[in-house]
Amino acid sequence: MEQKNMGKIIGITYDLKSDWQGSSDDPVDAAAELDGHKTIECLKTALESAGHKIVLIGGARQLIDRMTRGEAKVEVVFNISEGFKGRNRESQVPAILDLYNIPFVGADALTLGVTLDKVVAKKCFIADGIPTARYFKATLEDNLFELNTIGFPLFVKTLNEGTSKGITQASRVENFQQLKAQVERICRNYKQPALVEEFIKGTEFTVGVIGNNPPQAMPVVQYAIGGETRLGNEFYSYDHVVEKSVEYICPAPIDEKLARRLQDLALRAYKSVDCRDFGRVDFRVDESGNPYVLEINPLPNLGPDDVFVLFAKVKGMSYNQIINKIMDEALTRLGLMEGSLKQ
Repeated sequence: MEQKNMGKIIGITYDLKSDWQGSSDDPVDAAAELDGHKTIECLKTALESAGHKIVLIGGARQLIDRMTRGEAKVEVVFNISEGFKGRNRESQVPAILDLYNIPFVGADALTLGVTLDKVVAKKCFIADGIPTARYFKATLEDNLFELNTIGFPLFVKTLNEGTSKGITQASRVENFQQLKAQVERICRNYKQPALVEEFIKGTEFTVGVIGNNPPQAMPVVQYAIGGETRLGNEFYSYDHVVEKSVEYICPAPIDEKLARRLQDLALRAYKSVDCRDFGRVDFRVDESGNPYVLEINPLPNLGPDDVFVLFAKVKGMSYNQIINKIMDEALTRLGLMEGSLKQ
């Protein structure tokens, strides 16, 4: 039976950079993962182009206010809320939606909690035989000499953040003095343990995934810094985000065998942590051509200029079509698409 989308009343949940209320001791990149007004407007316009009616809700507190006032009259929610504070911030909106039995687009609270904690996600990958960099978790109280059975160089980053938060040119460390300094910086400035990984010298890629039954891996995107795709010891940092000095190349100029390998691993990682509807998997590939999953992001930025939607031209799709493909995949999964059965 042909599936038809008759138009739904869709709420959008999100957190804006302009709503961030930080304190004087917050790091400069504290609000990096939050969305701008442009992304929300583009998402709204895209969904309206498919005949949907859009209700802009906001984050967890705004959602609760609407629920208590009986104003959340929506059929489904498109969730891109990152939350503001804590290890469980991305899980807050999905948990509220589950509590009130409101169907929503995207990963559920458990998946968002698992993937925001990069060590928990790594344990899932390791259990499923998905290659990921060797690692250890470090706090201010830990003995780094005992923890480091990997050797140097190492890479130090935040445990529960995204958008390259906490990553600077000093994040790659080559001795214990540098390691200690970076672990202390992460723990004190970001108030969380540090994730310390073996540094993978090589190249960097990302693969978007859309759908559920089955999910589809999108064309591979390669990162270039200063026009160079062979990054070697270079890596993507928060400064690159601010300066917009990283070039995204799609399709990646790599051989078909590696592209298929990255797409296959992206699908395996997506399934490993039970992602739904859409997500993005980041990779580092060493100089021998071995890929390693760095992390998976079930809430990639959906802005029209962001890396997640770069495959549009390769697939012959517009931004609006990509967003509505995600929406349709979710509606089909939820049994809300005419002619569809709940997956």
